Amino acid sequence: MKIETYIFGGVSVFLFVIAAIYGVWSGDPTGITALIISGGFCGLIASYFGFIARRIDARPEDRGDGEIAEGAGEIGFFSPHSYWPFALGVSAFITAIATSFWAGPIMAIGVVCILVSTGGLLFEYYIGQNRT
Repeated sequence: MKIETYIFGGVSVFLFVIAAIYGVWSGDPTGITALIISGGFCGLIASYFGFIARRIDARPEDRGDGEIAEGAGEIGFFSPHSYWPFALGVSAFITAIATSFWAGPIMAIGVVCILVSTGGLLFEYYIGQNRT
């Protein structure tokens, strides 16, 4: 996780430097704000990865003597067939369209659909026929 920390930390510093240069040259508050917020978000991700890197053992890609074969094996569990990501995407699409047209009732329906889809995705293997 140290590599990820350095990457996001470097992008964060780059965005802050660019925000300062952009602010001097243009004076556009919208662009400056966007660059500062982007740098802050990258900084948050870098600090999270740095926190996690201190808590776990060094991975092969974090060590200088790491071999490719050391990273082989099971990476994690990925659902082979799930309709919940599609439902979540459609729900987010409906909510985004309703927000752009400022249609309150449809926005509320979209938010409820997002919550239901998120719950279904999270608890897919804890209830129903796929229960493990």
